[in-house]
Amino acid sequence: MVHYVKMEDGKVMPIQEMLKSIERYNPEHLKIIEAYVEEQARENQYDLEANLACLKLYQFNPHLMNQNITYIILLKALTNFPHTDFVLCKCLLLPAQMNDETVKEIIYLANILEKCDFSLFWSRVNQHPENFQKINGFYDSIRKFVCHVVGITFQTIDRGYLMRLLGNVEENVLRSWLKQYGWKEEGGLVTIATQEDKIKTKHINEKIEFDNLAPLMANCL
Repeated sequence: MVHYVKMEDGKVMPIQEMLKSIERYNPEHLKIIEAYVEEQARENQYDLEANLACLKLYQFNPHLMNQNITYIILLKALTNFPHTDFVLCKCLLLPAQMNDETVKEIIYLANILEKCDFSLFWSRVNQHPENFQKINGFYDSIRKFVCHVVGITFQTIDRGYLMRLLGNVEENVLRSWLKQYGWKEEGGLVTIATQEDKIKTKHINEKIEFDNLAPLMANCL
């Protein structure tokens, strides 16, 4: 769904166009942007520019700050790991936001993800599942990041260990991720990639003219 913003002159423009203009700093548009943030959570969409604009408006207008919208923005940034979106959002937070207990927990989760301590991450998430219920696709987005890390780290991995890294998933969930990435089960192991798959043979042809080589040979005599 496209969100439209009404300008002071009566003109209407899509929110994406508004965000490219000076109008992104107009607090009168904040409610529209916040509604767009909530839609991202419901519809599993993502628009970093809109989310940053919302946090910037909070900076300029602290009295308009909405903590629930802040939570959504930070959690959506988590879903886009390994990109640095979370750092960009964190830099725009006000002291009142940074001191909020839920914000502190989300920042802690980001630190855990950076360290790729996925077992601890899922343990913390399971302690407060209510924090993530509004973010449609949150768990799968994190699992996609887990698979990214596994894919660049392992050639083979214990099947049970992989299930724990993905959040203690059930058999059918594991199989769907294996199928998505083309990983193969062999006994108790999952083959991520062979060394041959990761190394591309490259043929290098060098052409050296004798006239260029002659002076070098002469110096060696």
